[in-house]
Amino acid sequence: MRLDHVSYAVARDSFASTVQWIGSALGAGFVDGGVHPRFGTRNFILPLSGGTYVEVVTTLDHPAADRAPFGQAVARRAAEGGGWLGWVVSVDDITPVEARLGRTSAEGHRVRPDGFDLRWKQIGLLELLEDPQLPYFLQWLVPIEERPSADPRTSTTIHGVSIGGDAASIAEFLGEPADHPLDQIDVTWVEDEEPGLVSVEFATAHGTVTI
Repeated sequence: MRLDHVSYAVARDSFASTVQWIGSALGAGFVDGGVHPRFGTRNFILPLSGGTYVEVVTTLDHPAADRAPFGQAVARRAAEGGGWLGWVVSVDDITPVEARLGRTSAEGHRVRPDGFDLRWKQIGLLELLEDPQLPYFLQWLVPIEERPSADPRTSTTIHGVSIGGDAASIAEFLGEPADHPLDQIDVTWVEDEEPGLVSVEFATAHGTVTI
């Protein structure tokens, strides 16, 4: 399993300032990712070295944000004051995950500002809504050169993530060992009042930055 991206959710009125703050901390500017019409959300992304990226996401004033699990998750995190929404694991074939969870994945897409229709399948948002420590799964339906992480804007990489939760439960959900659930990313289990993604450690040209 590999980490695809980490997602930071905020309210609409703090969307632009959060994008600027995280970009400044990591030494590179975000790019406009576009609108997710099926989820009622929009994002800005920062492609990093190492095949991952950071997403800052907010809801739109659109009915889909109330219906879609992803829109609901973003809205809930924003209502809590904003912060890390979660971590996303990419898989080459989402079918075994569908079988394990007992339902089909949802298709997502967003049209980038350059007109390219970025498409994927995702599953696990219902579990994330119930248990924020859990990741959700994503399978890209576009060539690797078109994926958000394909064109890094910085040498910054994600070195590690700290997760509040139960390592055994997450390992069972992932189907991976608790002591090494992700390839090339250090995972630290921490005690926190609320379960979920607590912090992300970035290796930048000017040293370690933790958000």
